[in-house]
Amino acid sequence: MEQRVCVIFNGNVQGVGFRYTARNMAHRYSIVGYVKNLTSGAVEVTAEGDHGQLAQFIEEIEREMAGFIASRSVHWAEPTGEFQSFAVRF
Repeated sequence: MEQRVCVIFNGNVQGVGFRYTARNMAHRYSIVGYVKNLTSGAVEVTAEGDHGQLAQFIEEIEREMAGFIASRSVHWAEPTGEFQSFAVRF
């Protein structure tokens, strides 16, 4: 089932390669969307694809970047179909 997920990662998540790690991981899955730094110091990951693929993707980010993540919030929604690829946004 296609879904959209938006995850906000808080902690020491900027300046540690978080966005590029997430982008590289995303390319292993059949998902599209983006990752970007927020002015609050958090990192946002918004992605669309198969629910199982999205869940695995988020779990992989959490494992790889565990030392930098203090907390996260996850919001699932209906996909919009607006993305063609997965990219780092600035």
